Amino acid sequence: MKVLVKCFGHLRSPWVFLQQAKRGLASLIPSYYEAVNRGEQEVPEYFNFASDVVDKWTQEEKDGKRVHNPAFWWVSSQDEEVKWSFKELAFLSRKAANVLTGPCGFQRGDKVMIVLPRIPEWWLLVLACMRTGIIFIPGTPQLTAKDISYRIQASKAKGIVVADQSVLAVDSITADCKLLKTKLVVSNRSREGWLNFRDLLHAASGDHDCVKLRSEELMLIYFTSGSTGSPKMVEHSHCSYGIGFASSGRHWLNLSPSTVFWNTSDPGWVKTAWSNLFAPWIHGSCVFVHHLPQFEPTVILNTLVKYPITTFCTAPTAYRMMVQHNATSYKFRSLKHCVTGGEPLNPEVFEQWKIQTGLDIHEAYGQTETVTICANVQGMKIKPGSLGKASPPYDVQVVDEEGNIQPPGKEGNLAIRIKPKRPFCLFLRYSDTPEKTAATERGDFYITGDRAVKDEDDYFWFVGRADDIINSSGYRIGPFEVESALIEHPAVVESAVVSSPDPIRGEVVKAFIILSPAFLSRNPEALIQELQDHVKKSTAPYKYPRKIEFVQELPKTAAGKIQRSILRKQEWNQVKRQLDLPK
Repeated sequence: MKVLVKCFGHLRSPWVFLQQAKRGLASLIPSYYEAVNRGEQEVPEYFNFASDVVDKWTQEEKDGKRVHNPAFWWVSSQDEEVKWSFKELAFLSRKAANVLTGPCGFQRGDKVMIVLPRIPEWWLLVLACMRTGIIFIPGTPQLTAKDISYRIQASKAKGIVVADQSVLAVDSITADCKLLKTKLVVSNRSREGWLNFRDLLHAASGDHDCVKLRSEELMLIYFTSGSTGSPKMVEHSHCSYGIGFASSGRHWLNLSPSTVFWNTSDPGWVKTAWSNLFAPWIHGSCVFVHHLPQFEPTVILNTLVKYPITTFCTAPTAYRMMVQHNATSYKFRSLKHCVTGGEPLNPEVFEQWKIQTGLDIHEAYGQTETVTICANVQGMKIKPGSLGKASPPYDVQVVDEEGNIQPPGKEGNLAIRIKPKRPFCLFLRYSDTPEKTAATERGDFYITGDRAVKDEDDYFWFVGRADDIINSSGYRIGPFEVESALIEHPAVVESAVVSSPDPIRGEVVKAFIILSPAFLSRNPEALIQELQDHVKKSTAPYKYPRKIEFVQELPKTAAGKIQRSILRKQEWNQVKRQLDLPK
């Protein structure tokens, strides 16, 4: 019992976990945090993911209580590999912490942007920030100089870490960023005006005392774009992401110390924090990373064949591309569990993946501001197209504009109850914009900005972003349901549906479609009619796209999500000019 109190002195009732402890502390680490997720234990007063999770697993390795998968497994495009145990990960991240507080001169509470591709140093630097109390701000290497300048100035970041590809962009805006004091490059060569992280890491000491942090202290900031205005800064505490994925990590992602988990997301996207850091390591799982400089379906499929990956996560867009390459011919020797998130998964893609691989895709839903909100968890009946059921600790409801709960079958705002007690894993606030934070609340609920329906079995069904909903002659139409109907047709590789202004109906449905190569030679007018008839048969006839445009590509975010807002803006501007309507 004394050992338990020493290791987990913040437990309100450690006796609850004695049975798990008899099987070894390896089961106690995630079990306690899962209990926090379920509301059975209080959020600890102090929490630091680096010391309370990573360093605890280091001790498990030392005591021989953890399986021998590496904690981190990285492969390059040339099949070079990096494997770190938790012990090695902890040691190297302590060295990285000394780099940040030594040569870089950062102090607790300083903000640092980390703009790196999928390279091992990203993980070392993020853990180093936790060890030192430095606030980290992830970003994708696809950011332009203008994007980086805005983020540095808005966040008041004192430092930035980049790879070679982003050096010129940063150098071009340094004069405008007065608070930026330190530039750190992850490179094999020196650059004027930059500190070299790899050289400094090699020379740094491995001795470092992790700072003691209150659970509610600010840990990280993500920039997230809305339909209007500049990107908002979403603040998260150490406990929100650090503890908030314990439950969904086990039940949605199916994680355990024997899991080798590959999530393909870019480090600039929040899904990397979710599934390449907090969820797997709180369960002692192996984080597998492929450098993947660009998305290639065959590279993904061959990697799943070559390596012992047991759980796989990628965006619905990627699954769509892989089923078109016929995954039937690839034999996955270890893969047991597939998950997705970030955008809705079309039922047709779900069915095709099941046919080709024999595996279900377990979809979940969440936002940068949250942890997992809804999920199709292990052992639960999957209703293709559904987001699943509410995930702990959230009470999820569909509400109207005043925050009143709607009955099953009625569309409304997808919302999370925040009163009388705000969930610990919900974001703290939008930095410096209290009015935007307040605007997310209706009555007792946080409003996600997404529209949904809950059925009689408590499954949630995504309708669309509130600003994506199409209102045509009084009918409210969600773009996702039209896109799902379209993708069932063999001519459609991918589609995006938006509203188009109409002088009679107010708005009509327009679909932008990427065609399968086999249909490129077809008569366009006949094919449009065929697709329209197909949608009329697949869903309510009033939802069919009255306008269709064939395109070669669709605008997407760095995370691969289709940017309907760009298409909608282009469409409205173009049609208004043609019709001479007021803008």
